Amino acid sequence: MASSSSDSYRSYLDGEGEKNTEWKFGAPPSYDLVNKLFEQGRTKIWPSGSLEESVQNLVKTWEMEMFHKANFDDYKSVDPKNYTLSLNGRKALTLEETRKLGGGYNSFLQTSLPENLRIYNPAEENADSSHVAFTTAFPRGFALEVLQVYSGPPVIVYKFRHWGYMEGPFKGHAPTGELVEFFGVSIFQLDEQSKIVKVEFFFDRGELLGALLKGESFAAVGDSVAACPFLKNTG
Repeated sequence: MASSSSDSYRSYLDGEGEKNTEWKFGAPPSYDLVNKLFEQGRTKIWPSGSLEESVQNLVKTWEMEMFHKANFDDYKSVDPKNYTLSLNGRKALTLEETRKLGGGYNSFLQTSLPENLRIYNPAEENADSSHVAFTTAFPRGFALEVLQVYSGPPVIVYKFRHWGYMEGPFKGHAPTGELVEFFGVSIFQLDEQSKIVKVEFFFDRGELLGALLKGESFAAVGDSVAACPFLKNTG
């Protein structure tokens, strides 16, 4: 994973190797806010050079590439031709299949629930709408830390925590300002070149989405929403 970068936790974000990278949102992302959130809220500080630190940085790099790089050929943490992703034991998906689902958050919030019971419906979202929904709800970002590494490469098994503060509205619900977090386990399989070829995630999507519905529904506050410039400008 050696690569020069101005970010302390992610490789392949800038520098000479990324001068021709195509970015989904027009430019490389800035992680200044979420890095600060991570450093203030993490529960583990792993020793420099440790397996845990290496895995944590690999996961952050992988996540950055999945969410922000537009061209599969620009991915450097994975082997695009052999890579697959699966969620909670569901069918493994290629990069192209993941993109057809909307990529990003949509990939991780797939569900078999009937549509009328879906708090967040991936079938009605695309990459842009899902990105806006979650970055609006978490304006300081959604931090990630590795809590434990059960096995090292080539098959990495680790426990993780994701967290942020709901300081913006989400799907018709007012911000609460409260901590939102969820936990899970993931498996990363690497090839001989240390490229990721298989990713499996196991977590409860309801742990995340349920916390985002605690805020008062906009329907309940009625005309006060239209009068509030903050809520009015986030639709």
